Amino acid sequence: MIEYNKKIIYELEKYFTGEYIDFLEYNVDLSTLTHFQQKVLSEVRKVPYGTTITYKELACLVGNGKSYRAVGTALSKNPAPVIIPCHRVISQTNFGGYFGKKNEFNLHFKQKLLRLENII
Repeated sequence: MIEYNKKIIYELEKYFTGEYIDFLEYNVDLSTLTHFQQKVLSEVRKVPYGTTITYKELACLVGNGKSYRAVGTALSKNPAPVIIPCHRVISQTNFGGYFGKKNEFNLHFKQKLLRLENII
């Protein structure tokens, strides 16, 4: 368990210097979330590094293109931002929110992650 923690910390450090890291090998416990939230977060893990998807596109992938607000709510429950790359999900007109409440800090952090991946 300790080695696993050291490895993820090391890989997060590399990620934050702009290096591509594939976090798919890490299991994230989603058991406290609803089935829909688990489905959304599992689908987000498939969004490749350096790319984005809209809330609406993600809603279509989980089975209902009109549930994009519910998708946003599910993303706000993400227990492992960066590992589950919800920062790659954007609105059709702007960046959208990022983990938890939509505020200036969270939006700034989301933009920083998108810059790290050369998306913006």
